[in-house]
Amino acid sequence: MTGASALVWSASGQTSQNAAPIAENAMTSDGLAIATFAGGCFWCTEAGFEKLPGVKEAVSGYTGGHDTTPTYNEVAGGVSGHTEAVQVFTTRK
Repeated sequence: MTGASALVWSASGQTSQNAAPIAENAMTSDGLAIATFAGGCFWCTEAGFEKLPGVKEAVSGYTGGHDTTPTYNEVAGGVSGHTEAVQVFTTRK
């Protein structure tokens, strides 16, 4: 799956990377719509989105903040200024 990302991604505390911001009404080259939701625990939110019809992938990450490579503990502890978020890739059907 290809597309731009507005989140600083990290999975289970692995190294994250900063990506280009997403344009309004963003689509991947595969024709999937991209939506980003921030707030609360991303693990629970990701699991809920993955159960919905039309969702091809839900990916946990971080948005906002001042550190380009935050660890999970820094985000969860409020040190990096990030919010846990989920980016959802879906068909618009």
